[in-house]
Amino acid sequence: MAEYKVEYQDAGESLEVSDKHTILRGCLRDGIAQEYSCRVGMCLACCAEIVQGEVVQPAAHALTKEERERYALTCMARPQSDLILKRGIYPPSIELDQLKE
Repeated sequence: MAEYKVEYQDAGESLEVSDKHTILRGCLRDGIAQEYSCRVGMCLACCAEIVQGEVVQPAAHALTKEERERYALTCMARPQSDLILKRGIYPPSIELDQLKE
């Protein structure tokens, strides 16, 4: 089991998260404000842009394969390296869908 540093670039907050746990779980444990709702990878409330680093998130069904490389659903994503994330950034495909409504 490895521990990785997860840093929120936009807030200057950081925490340590095991590769066996989700980023959201670490945030809740440490009292770091990370939005979430469904906790099953479907609502996108917990989405963050991956500025640097890698995650594994096989159950992030709301994201395409390409989006999973650039965006993390923190309720599903487990770190595979130290990470820098930017909170509240959504994939362009989601933002375009919202503009059509």
